[in-house]
Amino acid sequence: MLKRKEEEKILDVNASMQGSLVFSDPVHLRINGKFEGDLKTKGTLEIGRNAEVKAEIEGEVINIAGKVRGRIFADKKIILLPTAVVEGDLVSPLLQIEEGAIFEGSCRMIQEKMDIREVSRYLDIEENKILEWASSGKIPALREGDRWLFEKRRIEDWVKETAK
Repeated sequence: MLKRKEEEKILDVNASMQGSLVFSDPVHLRINGKFEGDLKTKGTLEIGRNAEVKAEIEGEVINIAGKVRGRIFADKKIILLPTAVVEGDLVSPLLQIEEGAIFEGSCRMIQEKMDIREVSRYLDIEENKILEWASSGKIPALREGDRWLFEKRRIEDWVKETAK
């Protein structure tokens, strides 16, 4: 069951669902049931203590208290609470694992990220050229779903190397 609390902008998912949930506007999403598929959200994603999630997850802040299997990408941070059981790959600039949480997988700590537009401005090169370079592997980039992301530190290192 989906419940929307307008005044708090909180959306609760308490049922079993399968498919894709995509939110382009910031929302506080809480999953307390079962979910399988893809989750893309802006704002905070809470995976409750009784939740079972098998998904590719993208969000800003992701708090996990339940069971999650899949790849998790956070723009800001991932928090594994004491009851969390996570199996998969984590990508985030900040990771907090509380005592009692179980994590099996890999973690990649990323630096400040830029999108194609920001890299284009930073390097003073057209966006189409950046996209071409990212697709061919010429410039260090991360493919996250349907978007390319660039770590500023890796771009700076790449510029130094290519200038030699």
